[in-house]
Amino acid sequence: MENIIYRGVLTNIGKLSFLSGNDGSRQLEGEKIWSGYVTHWSGKKVCARKLPQIDYETGKPVILLWPDAPVPDASLVELYFNERLVKYPFSFLGHLAVLANGKVFNFSHWMNENEAMSPEEYFFRPALGEFAPDPASGRDNLDDLQKPYYDKFGRLFMRNIHVLKISGLDTRRLSGFFFTELEKIHSTPPDPKEPGKYRGFHVLTRSCDTIIRDGFQSLGFKKISGIFPRDLFVSMAYFFLKHPRQPNIQTSLHLLRQLQVPEAAPSAMPPLLNPRNRLRHRTLRKKVTSP
Repeated sequence: MENIIYRGVLTNIGKLSFLSGNDGSRQLEGEKIWSGYVTHWSGKKVCARKLPQIDYETGKPVILLWPDAPVPDASLVELYFNERLVKYPFSFLGHLAVLANGKVFNFSHWMNENEAMSPEEYFFRPALGEFAPDPASGRDNLDDLQKPYYDKFGRLFMRNIHVLKISGLDTRRLSGFFFTELEKIHSTPPDPKEPGKYRGFHVLTRSCDTIIRDGFQSLGFKKISGIFPRDLFVSMAYFFLKHPRQPNIQTSLHLLRQLQVPEAAPSAMPPLLNPRNRLRHRTLRKKVTSP
């Protein structure tokens, strides 16, 4: 797979989409560019690259686009609270992921969703090929393993995402912890009855939330606690914002709003289960800034 990053203005003429270069060139002309990108970024500067995954309709590599903006600083840690997907009951409490040392770590009860990826893949993968929902059901479908539909396209096209940004932490150590956890997960023998699921997953003891919590505890923040996504997010935000632990640690909160596309309904905010976190949330609402 070529490792070329294309840059230009996303241009749409009729059914034709491409990236216009400063010299008048047309990059990726003739390639399939997802309609969601055209809806939100037509006329704007974007970056693009080809992914290893294949578009089922064209048989060609899926094209990933993302806004032409500075790459996140590798010294930053960002905690991502994803609001719930209304079509999946298992998503009722929302979801957490974390950026550390330039990679976004995602943990899940689905084996294929336990991965480390670039921020642009996490936020902006197109709803094409294996990333798309099944066209018939609008949900995930793994019945055909040669043509699976994982329904895991760019999270910002699927949900509102609340961001806790932290600088001053040991990002290499934190990312090392999460890479080790991924190795443990992928080396776990599959359950023959449910081969697509991580058999070690447990909503109370071994989930996206508890793994991320344990990663921060490994840095010495032993008082960080929580087992559900939104509660843990609020607890951690309060922990770092209201009681600064070290003078070099800086923290902020902001919201990334969902980019609406036909493949995903608007996300919904799950409830806070811990009464203490409801009180903390009232305080934190005043701390939210623009990204």
